Amino acid sequence: MARTDDDTWDINESVGVTALAVAGGRAAETRSPDALVDDPFAHLFLEAAGDGVWQIYLSDEPPAELAEVDPDFGKRTEAMKSYIGSRTKYFDEFFVDAAAAGIRQSVILAAGLDARAWRLAWPQGSVVYEIDQPKVLAFKLETLASHGAEPLARLVDVGIDLRENWPKALVDAGFDPTAPTSWSAEGLLPYLTPEAQDLLFDRIHSLSAPGSRVAVEAFTGDFFSDESVAQRKEQMAKYREVALKLGAEDIPDIGELLYEGKRTEVTDWLGAHGWNVTSISSDDLLAGYGRTLPTDVDAPVPDSVFVEGRL
Repeated sequence: MARTDDDTWDINESVGVTALAVAGGRAAETRSPDALVDDPFAHLFLEAAGDGVWQIYLSDEPPAELAEVDPDFGKRTEAMKSYIGSRTKYFDEFFVDAAAAGIRQSVILAAGLDARAWRLAWPQGSVVYEIDQPKVLAFKLETLASHGAEPLARLVDVGIDLRENWPKALVDAGFDPTAPTSWSAEGLLPYLTPEAQDLLFDRIHSLSAPGSRVAVEAFTGDFFSDESVAQRKEQMAKYREVALKLGAEDIPDIGELLYEGKRTEVTDWLGAHGWNVTSISSDDLLAGYGRTLPTDVDAPVPDSVFVEGRL
């Protein structure tokens, strides 16, 4: 299950399953009475993916067996729903603001099951480039097309691994490096090695004309600490054991999908390369959207910072 330099995946395996989990969070948030976002497509992906652990997100109540191995499971679930809802709203607002400022070219890195090209009110002339594994993008397009959904901007899918020469593939697909661009890196960085993270930002910078913007979900050093890694692995082992008892198969160990190791702080990297940087912690982001986290649960959400850079 551990990552390799040339691993690939479909939507129902390895890193692809994390895209379904995020879609589940968006589906749950959309059903909330005080929803921060409205993503009518999220539940369609879960249904289309068939049987799997992600089906838990289609139920209002999680299996009782999960609460038995983790009494705080319900609190964690609510906290993550608030986190995913807040994260989604942050990036929604980022793209809307960039478009209002006149940026008509957007790139969603590791797009997964992101449906912003179908959800947001894009101005006329907007083009959205989505980069991800070919099978993941194909699943998304086929699912949405089967329900008659049409993108609200000109959509260009670029099916390529971010560890490959995606800048060339992006330009070959029509991307204009001389035009301002809005970039997003949401739920991506822990799935890259520290070296690959630096290379990602090198490439973004090389393709960004003056006036470009980038929004990043960055993870703090504490997220990659030995203690934090051990805690996530222990927690995931409990959940996987329950899921297997309930009949689920081939459940990826999320801890095995992430890369550890000290890495450059995103704010420092962008600042050193001439970007004007602002950032907000996940706690403050949630609080700004009226969401609170449980104080009696250890690490209910990832230790992260949301960063915006303007060139």
